Amino acid sequence: MTNHNSEAVMDELDMSAAKAPAREAAGARAKAKSGAALNVAIGVSAVITVAGIALWAMQISGGMVQTAMRNLDSWGLYITMFMFFVGLSAGGLIISSVPKAFGIKGFGGISKVAVMTSIAATVAAIGFVVVDMGQPFRVWELFVYSNLGSPLMWDIIVLMTYLILSCVYLWAQVQAEKGKVSAAALRVISVIALVCAILVHSVTAWIFGLQQSHEMWHTALLAPWFVSSALVCGTGLVMVVVIAMDKAGYLKVQRANLVKLAKLLGVFVCVDLYFFGCDLLTEAFPAAGGMAVVDMLVSGPLAPFFWGEVVLSLVALVIAFVPALRTNPLLVVAGICAIAAIFCKRVQLLVGGFQIANIDYPAVLTPYTVTDWQGNMAQAYSGLVYWPTALEFGIAVGVIGLAFLVLFAGIKFLPLKPADEK
Repeated sequence: MTNHNSEAVMDELDMSAAKAPAREAAGARAKAKSGAALNVAIGVSAVITVAGIALWAMQISGGMVQTAMRNLDSWGLYITMFMFFVGLSAGGLIISSVPKAFGIKGFGGISKVAVMTSIAATVAAIGFVVVDMGQPFRVWELFVYSNLGSPLMWDIIVLMTYLILSCVYLWAQVQAEKGKVSAAALRVISVIALVCAILVHSVTAWIFGLQQSHEMWHTALLAPWFVSSALVCGTGLVMVVVIAMDKAGYLKVQRANLVKLAKLLGVFVCVDLYFFGCDLLTEAFPAAGGMAVVDMLVSGPLAPFFWGEVVLSLVALVIAFVPALRTNPLLVVAGICAIAAIFCKRVQLLVGGFQIANIDYPAVLTPYTVTDWQGNMAQAYSGLVYWPTALEFGIAVGVIGLAFLVLFAGIKFLPLKPADEK
């Protein structure tokens, strides 16, 4: 009986050894296929970026009058996307730095990918600030004649520091795997990165919250709300990226790490919705000036974005907290819903700040102070005070293409895999 068992085991080992070359060949083919797909993605992103630069050159040559932004709605799609991408960047860095800063178990190989998404999103955020400038070639004046009492200057300083620190943090993680950076040094860098990530979003919130005459922005919750929103969309982005990388064979993601990410996403969505509810209740219950904001969101021109945020957040919440729904495809859906929900919130915040007029002199409302509804795409939804032109959409797509170019280039050329997978 023992001889028969030994022969069966030997036969299985022989068959396994015979299949090994086939498995290696299949793995090599999958790796080559994913490498080719990555090259195509880099090429497409580069083309989109170049097209965006060409459109931006048109905007510079023709002036900002080509956009739908006017005196009474001076910020538009570009600053909306700036807020959105700052959130994506801060969220990615926070979920990477917190485990190392507090000495707790992290997410394994996901950590460096999270920092790379943070770098790509930060590049896009800076890009949207640049294209929003009417004269970007005078950017040096911001530093020569800077006003350190302005929240705008605070944000410029923090954002540049944040980008540099994100790159240093990624480098430190790579060097730590090689034994060239100590665990203590990496922990110090993690703490600094965590503080900077919170600061960059708080300062961005203060750009809006410290202004006068914009009812929707007058809330002390704005800074913590920005941080919670960053955690929601940043976690969603990291989850989508790592699942895609796992599907492509670039990164082996442990199931336990995905479950932890999903649970974190659910918690962050709950916190964000809690802040949302607190702000709405505070605005609506006294039935004073804030009631106009609530009416605008719940049943006014911004209602599609308001209810879109609520529904998308609830979908992400259900998928994150129901174990049976935590399949990879549904986790991708949850991540995308979380990202889309925060984008809807950014639209509400920026457009809503200008939607309620802060001036009582209708004589100044001319086609050069508010959007000219007869001459652009604003006819798609005429209840809004602002709707981007085709040029703005094109430039925005170009900047997003730049973010994807940075992300894909990082995946291709940087050692983002864990040391034991290389």
